[in-house]
Amino acid sequence: MNDQRTIIDVRSPMEFMGGNIAGSINIPLQEIPARMEEIKQMNNPILCCASGNRSGQAVNFLLANGIQCENGGGWMELNYKIQQAS
Repeated sequence: MNDQRTIIDVRSPMEFMGGNIAGSINIPLQEIPARMEEIKQMNNPILCCASGNRSGQAVNFLLANGIQCENGGGWMELNYKIQQAS
């Protein structure tokens, strides 16, 4: 992981407020289609959620619409990987 990544957390705002990766932004899964233009402008987006299921759905949708991104899986595991890499 490098600092050039934009981390998008697709959990609900309530879940996001309960804990998240520092510097990540919250775009709930249901808002992904409406915010595609915004996501296109982001640097190498990596998506996460609680388990990787919702972020997987979002990644599949974005890839199908020509937006390169990656599924980071569960936010706690991703946060751990980021901590280990820094």
